[in-house]
Amino acid sequence: MSDSNSRSSFGSNAWKRLRRNIGAVAGMLLIIAAVIVSILAYQLSPDSTPYANRMMLETGGQKPGFRIHVLALQQDRQVSRNGFFSRLINGQPDSVTYIPVRDWRFAGNDIIVTKYLDEEESVTERYSLSEVLFAKEIAPGNRLKQWQQEIANNRIKERTYWLGTDKFGRDILSRLLVGTRVSLSVGCIAVIISLTIGILLGAVAGYFRGVTDEVVMWLVNVIWAVPTLLLVFAITLALGKGFWQIFIAVGLTMWVNVARIIRGQVMALRELPFIEATRALGFGHARTIGRHILPNILGPVMVVAAGNFATAIVVEAGLSFLGVGVQPPQPSWGLMIKENYNFIITHNPMLALIPGLAIMVMVLAFNLLGNGLRDAMDVRQ
Repeated sequence: MSDSNSRSSFGSNAWKRLRRNIGAVAGMLLIIAAVIVSILAYQLSPDSTPYANRMMLETGGQKPGFRIHVLALQQDRQVSRNGFFSRLINGQPDSVTYIPVRDWRFAGNDIIVTKYLDEEESVTERYSLSEVLFAKEIAPGNRLKQWQQEIANNRIKERTYWLGTDKFGRDILSRLLVGTRVSLSVGCIAVIISLTIGILLGAVAGYFRGVTDEVVMWLVNVIWAVPTLLLVFAITLALGKGFWQIFIAVGLTMWVNVARIIRGQVMALRELPFIEATRALGFGHARTIGRHILPNILGPVMVVAAGNFATAIVVEAGLSFLGVGVQPPQPSWGLMIKENYNFIITHNPMLALIPGLAIMVMVLAFNLLGNGLRDAMDVRQ
């Protein structure tokens, strides 16, 4: 009972110290905001299509704040409406095709539009109202005015690209929001994999010592000697390129640091009187490690988890930039930099700088939280 009370008291004191750390609180709030954005990405994005992949090549490479009117032409194929949870996870495919226009006017059963080609060029095209609305017959009499009103109100809309468009005319803001899922997901999965392997091997090595410790540390040193990116490349080539493969590849390269830290903590704890008492009482090794050692090293585990999360985000972005990470059209911050880095030396550097700033902010948030956790959980406090 006293051990439980002491843990509760330590946890409450650590939480108080963490709340007084402005940097850690700011990092935690940024992380919470990123989690909310990743969950509601398709609900918040101006482009709610799967992977925010609505292309309009005519409007490619535009600067932040670019505005354009678009005409929505009904597609020949019918697109069913997804359920709420399906839209939340995968978005909703477009049932219309968007055409950027400068101007438009009605002429009987037709609409004549000045189609936007680029900042200087345009072309005039004519579409029938039935083609726009995908109707099967020409509107007679008073239905013609109804169709014209329907098109003017619902089929011609102004679009604002708050962060500009990439070279394919896709909305940078939408892809940035959806890309948050990749960064947080790869960090989460990588941390789970690295903690699972690292805690298991580190605890076994530190507790049993001897030959077991030598074998585990030999494996750690071998993995440690291989450059991280080279190891990730090898794992990625073995597993293939893709969304889930990159999670596993990053996770399998980050456990060595966890194992070394856990090993040192376990070796220090196993000599304390309360651990010796568990052995004297005849408790099994698994119970001693799981119920009496690991709960007392949660502080260092949480600190290293926050650091690994930040590292995983950077590694994933680097791999996607090099083309062996997340594959198009799925948005990833590293992939967005790769697709738009040519604009840095041309007229619109923000297309590549914006995802770079997003990576920097997320890594900074996790580092601030990790530093705050390290200070808050320092037993010397």
